Amino acid sequence: MSLLVLRIAVPAALALAACPSRAAPPPRAPIAGVVTKVIDGDTLDVQVAGQAPMRVRLRDIDAPESCQPWGVEARQALEEMALGKNVELRTYATDRYGRAVASVTVDGRDLGQAMVVEGHAWSVRTRWDNGPLVKQERQARALGRGLHATAGAVSPKEFRQTHGACAPP
Repeated sequence: MSLLVLRIAVPAALALAACPSRAAPPPRAPIAGVVTKVIDGDTLDVQVAGQAPMRVRLRDIDAPESCQPWGVEARQALEEMALGKNVELRTYATDRYGRAVASVTVDGRDLGQAMVVEGHAWSVRTRWDNGPLVKQERQARALGRGLHATAGAVSPKEFRQTHGACAPP
């Protein structure tokens, strides 16, 4: 390589290595707890020993609103999977409502992924209709699982744009 190429390539490579990634931040250390309450199809309370209950929003999914068709069924499905069970959660962030955004597993099963696979939630979407669980969502839709078996099922985002937010319980 010529000296000119090295003078350009090496600093550029170092600069790229020093730039923070646009990917999601790594999760924090896993936390063990027990699910004490299921709020809706993507939100639950987890009791961690010696701490106040933690409100947790399942990462990567969007379940129907409580007042939306299939909202009750989504909450019931999450209750069956998690209520009263020991869970492990890995938090990634805190959302605008102060909830921990986390992946939650019961006996090694990711609850968010299970909700999408069984047709009780949608994968979150990115700019180009990609999302971490879009493949699983499309498969659930093709198989007519859960909410995809109903005519006219719309994502919670679309529902909120048309109907607004649900009234608090």
